[in-house]
Parts: sequence; C-alpha cells; structure tokens
Amino acid sequence: MRFGAAVLRSYEDRFAVEEVLLNAGPAEGEILVRISGCGMCRTDLAVRRSAGRTPLPAVLGHEGAGVVVETGGQDTGPSVGDHVVLSFDSCGHCRNCMGAAPAYCDSFASLNLFGGRKENAARFTDAAGGELAPRWFGQSSFAEYAMVPARNAVRVDPSLPLELLGPLGCGFLTGAGAVFNSFGACPGDSLAVFGAGAVGLAAVMAALAAGAVTVAIDRHPERLALAERFGAIPLNAVSTGLSDRIRQLTDGGAQYALDTTGSAKLINDALQALRPTGHLGLVARLHTALPLQPGSLDRGRTISHICEGDAVPGLLVPRLTALWQAGRFPFDQLIRTYPLADVNEAERDCDAGRVVKPVLIPERAGR
Repeated sequence: MRFGAAVLRSYEDRFAVEEVLLNAGPAEGEILVRISGCGMCRTDLAVRRSAGRTPLPAVLGHEGAGVVVETGGQDTGPSVGDHVVLSFDSCGHCRNCMGAAPAYCDSFASLNLFGGRKENAARFTDAAGGELAPRWFGQSSFAEYAMVPARNAVRVDPSLPLELLGPLGCGFLTGAGAVFNSFGACPGDSLAVFGAGAVGLAAVMAALAAGAVTVAIDRHPERLALAERFGAIPLNAVSTGLSDRIRQLTDGGAQYALDTTGSAKLINDALQALRPTGHLGLVARLHTALPLQPGSLDRGRTISHICEGDAVPGLLVPRLTALWQAGRFPFDQLIRTYPLADVNEAERDCDAGRVVKPVLIPERAGR
C-alpha cells in the first residue's frame, strides 16, 4: 500500500512529504486508519533535540484521528467505518497498564519514543525501499494512513468534526486530565496554570468545567487573552511578586498548580503560590537540575510529574467530546488547520508561537 507521509530524515532537516509503503496489512490486534487530521505536538518537534535517541528516518505524528478502513480480525475492537481518535501506545499487561495507568506503562518510552514495537520493524519503507523507523507513539500519523494497535484507538461519535479531534489524544488530554484526574479539581478549588499553550489552555477549559477558580500565567498577551476568554484570570509571567499576586487572587494560595513551561523560576513561583497541602504537577520534561528555593516544599506541599494527564484515553476522550458538545470545552478555538504538504510551515508557526495547536489535514485526489 502506497500513500503520502511527512518524513523526517535527519534531526536538522525539514520534513519531506513523500510516498511511503506499508508492506503488510493489519496483524491481529491492529487497525488501519485513514487519517482525517493530526495535531502537531511539541513532543514531535522535540525529536530534533533528542540527542539521537529517536531513530530516523521516521514518520512522526501522534495526535491522529480518522476512519478505520481495515482490521486485523473480528475481535480487534473497532470495526471498519468507525471514527476513532488515536492516543499513546502501551503494552496492556504490565502492572501499571493492568492498574488503569497506561501512561505509566513499563514500556512507555520504548513503545512511544525510542523505537516502537520491534515486530513492526521494516513494515514501513520509502519509495526506494529504504527502511523507516517503527511507529512513533504507535501511530506515525503525519500521513494519509496509519497502522495502529487497536488499544490506541478510541471510538467517537461520527457526527463530531473528526479532522479536529486528534489533539484530544495527547495535548488536550494531558491538560484536561491533569485537572480531572491528577488533581480531581472540584467546585471552589483554585488552580494556577503556568504556560497558556495547548496543554495549559486545555487545563484552563477543564478547570472552568470543574468549577475551579483559575489563574493563567504567560508572557504573551494574546495567550492571556485566550485564557481570559475561557474563564481564567490572566496574569503576566513577568509580573513582580508573581507568587504573592497568585495567592491574593486565590484567597490565600492555589490548591493546585500546573506547570507546562519547564522553567525553574516559574516552578518555584508555582510552589510558593500554593496553599498548605497544595499540589504542583509538572508536564514538561526538565533538561537541567531543578533548584528549589528554601521553604518551597514545606507545609505539606507536594510536587509530581504528570504523564498524559494520568488518563485512560478510552474514558477521558469521550468525556471531553461530550463537554465540547455541551459548549464547555471549546478546544476547536485553539486549532488552525494546514494541508499536510505545509507541515514545515506549521512547525515554524508552532515554534514562533503564532498558533496554539496546528492540525495537519491530508489531501487526497478528488477530495
């Protein structure tokens, strides 16, 4: 099977949209999905800084959504014609997967970031027969088609705008899941969100749906304006006395804080803005040591890393689409679509902060 895909051949190159080949149909437990749209996530772009740990050449993309066109057997799960959102891969049988914590799968890094399932090696090649890396996050959905494990796929209502739903499988899942799952935010709680990008703004929207008072901190006025539109109190990240100001706005301190920036200064500000027993969640990967200021973790305050919003995608994705249908999670307002052929423009706009969430739309003959 031949189809178009955006291939990254080296860590310095731009993406090249070219023809790739799938050399076998779906095996047992797999589905073939015709991609309707795929979000571009910072994790895709971070491959360039992965110090050679992510094998290339590869087709990236891990926020895909589309229509099932073939399955690997009658008991696969999704059926031909189903609309699905694709999420991260997990083994399904380790202690954490069995405990409804697939984001902490023992094999998460190897399955999603550093090589994929070894049995999938050599199934994908370029037009000249050159081998491509196994699937990125179990999907490699910067493409017209993706072969995915059925456990990655979540059925969704076919009346929904399928081409826009892919980011619910990772970026929006992470922000909303932090609020609903990691924090369990309730009406009357308070939340400070550091960084009003895709993950942070999804957290803002989820906090509004949960009834929590929310402060959004960012240095870009246009991002703060979006956060305010979604119900947050905007606060510039370069404000003097940032933690003091947050405590004033949250009646003595935030119960929860979410940092999406990875900035040591802002992480310390977040800790100091918490009330006693407050919880700070980190979603960004830290690349250097994190010095903590004295007193940051006293009075019962805690800090933890949050992966994929502590979500079971099959439970959280339907919750988010139902909230969207009720007008309470307007994630579509964060999206700008690009043809797959414009993948490099989408990356430039994402890096420059001109777009919150790019979504790539494959173009097909006759479309």
